[in-house]
Amino acid sequence: MKSRMEMDFEEMVKIPSESGNEREFLAYLKEKFERDLNAFCILDDFGNLIARVDSKKSSRRKPVLFGLHADTVKPGVGIEPILIDEVYRSKSNTILGADDKAGITELIEAIRTSEQHPSLEIVVTREEETGLFGAKHIDFNLLQSDIGFVLDMEDLDSIVIGGPSHMLIDVEIRGKGAHAGIEPEKGISAIRAASYAITFLKEGWIDKETTANVGVIEGGEIRNGVPEKVLLKAECRSLNHDKCIAHSNEIKRIFENAATIIGARASVTLTLAYRAVSLDEKTEVVEVAKKALLNNGIEPKLIVIAGGTDGSIYNANGIPTVALGVGMRDPHTVDESISLSDMRRAVAIIHDIFRLIS
Repeated sequence: MKSRMEMDFEEMVKIPSESGNEREFLAYLKEKFERDLNAFCILDDFGNLIARVDSKKSSRRKPVLFGLHADTVKPGVGIEPILIDEVYRSKSNTILGADDKAGITELIEAIRTSEQHPSLEIVVTREEETGLFGAKHIDFNLLQSDIGFVLDMEDLDSIVIGGPSHMLIDVEIRGKGAHAGIEPEKGISAIRAASYAITFLKEGWIDKETTANVGVIEGGEIRNGVPEKVLLKAECRSLNHDKCIAHSNEIKRIFENAATIIGARASVTLTLAYRAVSLDEKTEVVEVAKKALLNNGIEPKLIVIAGGTDGSIYNANGIPTVALGVGMRDPHTVDESISLSDMRRAVAIIHDIFRLIS
């Protein structure tokens, strides 16, 4: 006979919620939180779900944030979970959706079965996978938590205490179109200008804290036309915020100068996706996470990641937050899986977090 946690997880992953199409799943969660957890729920202006759960045998004055996300990557429609040898996988050529529906399932089960917990603020965001957009649109005046835990990593022994500043760099180069076979001398190739600029860029590891990359280039429309326009998408990441800003501005300068030399014009837009964060090991939220893992026989690993989680946004808005593992394997692929044993261990870890902060 299936456990309540198994039934919850299977039901959740069957509800499609690819980024931008989370409405059905969030409506389901709102009803479930209200029914199963006696939560007070609202959907904010962006559509994020914020649920408040009253404390249980706790003297903690401030609520504690638990962050999760509702969206999945593609292909996430028509998911059929199958359980073989206590491991969940997708039956068909889709992701499983354990990222992040395993985290949601584990938190619900932990709250239902815990003997005590502080008052909780549960935030389930939209469009996390495409750029943390849900977290960026939260009205933080709605939240009162002073620490937070994001349930959205893989390994149960991982505690994410830091991450980079991430700059999105969008470049548009404008040259001059012309017929390439009749009067090429009248044209200015935007592709040539882009290529020229790229030869001057430092990419890959800039130093031990900083990386840069040009990931997308689109230009030209016809074989026999001097291309008038090129669009590029690049990025810079650094664990040092000032380095991220400096190298991003250097990339901007190179594109502008190189385009000018060719006779074209470059417009470069820099957008900071999120800012670098680094939590001290003695911070309360880090100490609590470490003790909870140790209490469950897991040696904690404090890690700094090259990407961002919603925790990046919570930290930037004054809520010290770590990201913890939920047990998923191979997320963002059709080989994604999660074992029931890891899900149960994750629930036990959350139980200990509740006890330690109550």
